[in-house]
Parts: sequence; structure tokens; C-alpha cells
Amino acid sequence: NLNSGSTQAEFEVLTGQAQGDGNALTDAQLTHLYNATINQKVNNGDQSNQNTSMTVKELIGIDADPAAAERARQVVAAGKRPSRPIVHIVNDNFRNLVRILDRLHIGAIDKALFDLGWSAYQLASGRGFSFGNDEPLLMTYGEDGIRAADIVNTARERELADLLYAYGEERFSRQIARAIVAKRARSRILTTKDLVDAVSQGTPSWYGRRKIHPATKTFQALRIAVNDELDALREGLATAIARLAPRGRIAVITFHSIEDRIVKSAFREASYAGHGLASKKPVTAGEAELLRNRRARSAKLRVFEKNGTRLASSVPAITYV
Repeated sequence: NLNSGSTQAEFEVLTGQAQGDGNALTDAQLTHLYNATINQKVNNGDQSNQNTSMTVKELIGIDADPAAAERARQVVAAGKRPSRPIVHIVNDNFRNLVRILDRLHIGAIDKALFDLGWSAYQLASGRGFSFGNDEPLLMTYGEDGIRAADIVNTARERELADLLYAYGEERFSRQIARAIVAKRARSRILTTKDLVDAVSQGTPSWYGRRKIHPATKTFQALRIAVNDELDALREGLATAIARLAPRGRIAVITFHSIEDRIVKSAFREASYAGHGLASKKPVTAGEAELLRNRRARSAKLRVFEKNGTRLASSVPAITYV
């Protein structure tokens, strides 16, 4: 059960059952499976609701959201059984994967899954991730750190416009930034409704009649900025590639084009350097999956398989512009 993505495709790729572009991915056994976000069915270990041959001996679940980590610990505690793998639940950011693996005395990983989607729990957390309700404009996992409200109330108009364009690919970034500055001059923007109102004021009327909410890209951009999601992804991927065992496999599920470009570039760079094989095209949800889960419509799954040459763990994070 992914946050939003294609469950069957994910496990077919990780276990070598995927059919397609000729990139043979055959290793179905693993000793350490690193999951970049915690699955609510983590206690199943082998994901028994899927028809796969995965044998999980040790599972690390990592989530920067403390509430998600606690839910996963409760699931693990409730599902103990002799056949279940060793499970480590870590409340941390996957950008700190080197520290996490070293602390657990794990030198290499055989399978890595990055599910970059947001769960229904997070969207309903009341922390400003969703514009469906009027909530405090936080967009943070915990109580610390910069908040979305801090950015919209202090950043200069040009900075806001650049942020909305770079992280949200928002076509009306300058108009929205101008509307935000005008609105905050009258009163501070502190809730999601305040921000939605500013977006509405900065966009043409037809923009609000589309299937996608007009504030979607603005919220995406602010969430990325608050949580430094793109640099975290770059760092997490670089470490996962560096610590991947020979014939090991990384699968990444993205939900917008900016993430997908970062993953594509990271895998391509590793492939060009002779470290492994990257899938040529992403896997997307089929019609049957979309009927069950409309949130999978934007999901893209990319895969990298390590060749027989082990990379040094000191390989620095690769950055892409």
C-alpha cells in the first residue's frame, strides 16, 4: 500500500518480475531492504498482499514525520511474529542515510524504495499541507524549523516569484507573488485560506475552473522550500547508489516533474559512470490501478540496478541544476 503510487509495479520491479524494455532485473533475494518512507503495512515485511517472491530479512523504515514513525512503530509492535524480518523504524530524513546505516552497522543495502508521495495522514494533519480546510500555514513535520507562513510573509516579491516558478513550475508565479505581497501588506498570511485567497487574486478566473486547484503548484513550491525536499532527495539518492550492493536495485516513485528530473539525472549519471543500469522510461499506473487509486495518476516509477563494481561510500552527493 503506497502513499499514492503503483504498488504492483513497485514490487514487480524490486523482485525482477517486471516485463518491458529489456533491462534485465533478476535478483529477487535481499538482506537489507531500505524503504525511504514508511509503509503502513510494514509489519508484513514481504508485503504478503502482493504476489511476489521477495524475502525480506531486515527492513529499515525511514520517515521525517515523527507521527508517521510512531504509527509505524505501533504497526510493527502489533504484528510481531517469528517469520517477520528485523524491522528498524527511524524518525529521520533519508538525506541522512549514511548516518542511519552506520548507526545500524549496515554497510550495504540490496533494495531501496523511495516513495515520495504524501500520505492521507499527512494531508489531514492540520499542518497546512492541504488547501481543503482552513489550517495554520506550517507545512512542517514537527514544531521546529521555518514555516510556510514565514516565507510568504517575509520573502521579497521577486524571491517569491522565483520560488513558485522553480519549485512549482507555476505559470502565474509573478502575478501570485504580487498578490501575496499586496495581501500581506493589509494583514499577515497565516492560514491556508489566506494563501488560497491570494492565489485566487493573482490568477485569471479561468485558472480556477480547471480540474487542478489553482493553488496546487503554489502549495507544492512552498512545501518543497520549507522541507528542502529536492536537496534531500539528491543526497539520499547519492548515498543509496553509493551503498547499494552489487546487483542491488533502487526504485523511486515520484509525483511531479521536478522530482522525476532529479531521479532521472541521478540514475543517468550513475549509469554513464559505469556503475549500473537505469531504466530507460518510467513505469506509470495502468487503467486498472487508476480506477482503484486516482492519486496514482501522476506517479512515475524509475529503477536503477547496480553492476558488480562496488562504489566507495565516500562518493559525494551529486547536485544538479
